[in-house]
Amino acid sequence: MNLNLFSLQGEIAFVTGAGSGIGQRIAIGLAQAGADVACVDQGGSTGLTDTVAQIRQAGRRALALQADVTEAAQIGEAVSAAEAQLGAIGVAVNAAGIANACAAEEMGEAQWQRVMKVNVDGVFLSCQAQARVMLPRKKGSIINIASMSGSIVNRGLLQAHYNASKAAVIHMSKSLAMEWSDRGVRVNTISPGYTATPMNLRPEVAEQVKIFERDTPMGRMASPDEMVGPAVFLASRAASFCTGVDLIVDGGFVCW
Repeated sequence: MNLNLFSLQGEIAFVTGAGSGIGQRIAIGLAQAGADVACVDQGGSTGLTDTVAQIRQAGRRALALQADVTEAAQIGEAVSAAEAQLGAIGVAVNAAGIANACAAEEMGEAQWQRVMKVNVDGVFLSCQAQARVMLPRKKGSIINIASMSGSIVNRGLLQAHYNASKAAVIHMSKSLAMEWSDRGVRVNTISPGYTATPMNLRPEVAEQVKIFERDTPMGRMASPDEMVGPAVFLASRAASFCTGVDLIVDGGFVCW
């Protein structure tokens, strides 16, 4: 097998949510696979500095950009800045997202709308800005980070807004994949299961984490590192015939 199919050497990647969690780890992983990476997060994110430093340690170019993904102008400007300073974007990973919990009958309209605005509007606006530079070149891979919660409902978690937003990301990505399938741009999603991000490593959720691990067939949460391989695959020539795919990376959770 030609392992060069998985190489991202010469690619320019654009990653939102790159200041922490899964987005940060994927940004670094794309660089380790050979890409130069524009790292995007909202203002006030302190993790971007660390992400950029690790990418440079891997011998790749890195750029830190601040943008609110819910603002079309800001994400468009970030894409333009990345292309001006690094080159033509060929890979994009949209990992920016938020989560919180609230009983459905008590949820305020503002809380519902905020999750939808970041998780759905933000992904759409990011895809739109990225596709506008990819489509004329007839080349590009866009990967949106969804969740297994877009396919199942998590027992014991009060997050109708989050679940609905991630289901929307999956179906929106399939729709974009079909619109752009004959124009050289692939669109896929990765749907992580329970993952050991900083949010799930807080002492106050330790008992809940035990339940997550118990309910996962593989008996543990994923490491953020375990999202890198799927992202590199979908970004690379190894996935050249994959579009509209929702790659569930959940330790078997959705099988039960």
